[in-house]
Order: sequence, then structure tokens, then C-alpha cells
Amino acid sequence: MAERDEHRGRRQNREAPPEFADRLVAINRVSKTVKGGKRFGFAALVVVGDQRGRVGFGKGKAKEVPEGIRKATEQAKRGLVRVPLRDGRTLHHDIEGRHGAGKVIMRTAPEGTGIIAGGPMRAVFEMLGIKDIVAKSTGSQNPYNMIRATMDGLGKLQSPRTVASRRGKRVAAILPRRDDAPARPAVEATTGEA
Repeated sequence: MAERDEHRGRRQNREAPPEFADRLVAINRVSKTVKGGKRFGFAALVVVGDQRGRVGFGKGKAKEVPEGIRKATEQAKRGLVRVPLRDGRTLHHDIEGRHGAGKVIMRTAPEGTGIIAGGPMRAVFEMLGIKDIVAKSTGSQNPYNMIRATMDGLGKLQSPRTVASRRGKRVAAILPRRDDAPARPAVEATTGEA
């Protein structure tokens, strides 16, 4: 019996979901006018991620703020997407994302740049685990549209591995060769005789 409990415990530990971090991006107070006056509610926008390449966002509405945040967090966890990252710190290539009037431009950055992005986009990148990126929002400043545009752009991101498998080639055949060592001039052979 004890063995069975041990096996059960191991199985539960294996199936435990990875820890997720969440970030509250925006909260709106909304009101509904009724016969006796106004009824207030709250709408929350939350971004959730494991900071290792998975991210999702959700929105929740409730009469109280904590309940709205809880609903938004649950929705975000259900809608997680995996994004391929280069060296676990930046994007593989520059991308643009759109949603409605929201437009965002995301560019790769060298190591040490940090996250150069505003508001809602910064929350998505931090929850995703990106360390170096330069991003600009041109268009709607509505946080809902900015996050959706960012997620649209991240959905277009392709890693060299997926492109190689689609073409039926190896990754080395697709990536340009990097010649890290500068070309050396040919050295003429000299003899000891003068």
C-alpha cells in the first residue's frame, strides 16, 4: 500500500504544471446604469508567462477587482502560446504585428540592450523571458489592442529549425555562414638565406 502511495506521489509531482508569473497590465472600472442608480464592475487585463518561451493574455470582468484578476489569469493560462527565442534572450528576426488600429514593430537586439518597449508590450516580453529587444508601438495606445498586436507579431515568428524542416534541409544550410575570423593575407614563404 505504501508503495502505491509513493508511486502516486511521484506521478503527481511529474504532472505539476510549471510555475507561471503574471502581470496586471490594465484595470478598468465600468458602470451600468440601472433603475436604482449605477452598478460598478471591474475589467482586468493580465499577461501570464513561464519566462522560458510561453506567454498568454486574458481579460476578466467581475464586481470585485480580485475576482476580475483571477478570471483574467485563468483565461491567460488557457491561451498560452510558445514562441521560439534565439539563445533564450531575443527574437530570431524583426517582425511587425497588427490588430485593429494597433501596430507594433519588434526588432532583435544585441546582448546587453535590455527591453526597450513601453507599457503593455514590456509586460508581454518580461513574461515571455526576452532579455534584449527594441519595440515600438505605432498606432492605437489602447492596451488591449497593443497586446493583441504584439501577440500577432510573435505568432509570425519563425525559428531556423522550423524553416529548415519545412524546406527539408538542415539548419546549417539555411543560416548564413559567419566568418568570425578576419581573412588573413597570404604569407610568402621566406628562406633563411639573404
